[in-house]
Amino acid sequence: MRSGAPGGRPHVRPPEPGEELEDADLARVDWWGAELDGVTFTRCRFDDADLTELVTRRCVFDSCVLTGVRMSGSRHRGSAFLSCRFDRARLIDAVWEGCKLTGSQFPGAVLRPLTSTDSDWSWTSLRGVDLSGSDLSGQRFREADLTDADLRECDLTGADLDRARLQGAKLRGTDLRGAATEAWPWRGLELTGVRIDLVQAVQVARAHGALVEG
Repeated sequence: MRSGAPGGRPHVRPPEPGEELEDADLARVDWWGAELDGVTFTRCRFDDADLTELVTRRCVFDSCVLTGVRMSGSRHRGSAFLSCRFDRARLIDAVWEGCKLTGSQFPGAVLRPLTSTDSDWSWTSLRGVDLSGSDLSGQRFREADLTDADLRECDLTGADLDRARLQGAKLRGTDLRGAATEAWPWRGLELTGVRIDLVQAVQVARAHGALVEG
């Protein structure tokens, strides 16, 4: 198992396929355009690193800190970012394909525009993040914290939003048809212009005290 280099100096070169790094200090590394395949990072720090146009395939980032990281134009396929911190990260034009981001936090991060397909954002903290206009159809946001997030004009059709926290979220023009919205706080949401299906319409009515009869 590889770890941080002697003297606390970070690995400068990108890891080889299948390499494992633990507790490594990778602050300010420049891996612009690097390709990582099957690499595992555990509790590593990437403070202010340049990972622009990084490509990852089947990599795991577990409990890593990516404060101030630059990852614009990066592409990730089958990778996992588990319980990571993306404070002030720049993720413009990032592509997530079949990825797991469960439990990660994105305070002050810039995520849009983004492309996300078949990815799991459950238990993430996306408080105050601007996701407006994003196609997030079919994605998993179970128990995600979307408090104060900007979801205007988002496509969330078929998404799993069960028990997501949405206090203060902007939803105007959002398409929620077919999404799992069980246990939603419908009474506290501004639903102007939101597209919902019949099941959700019943949920809204019941949340406002209506007796829905078949």
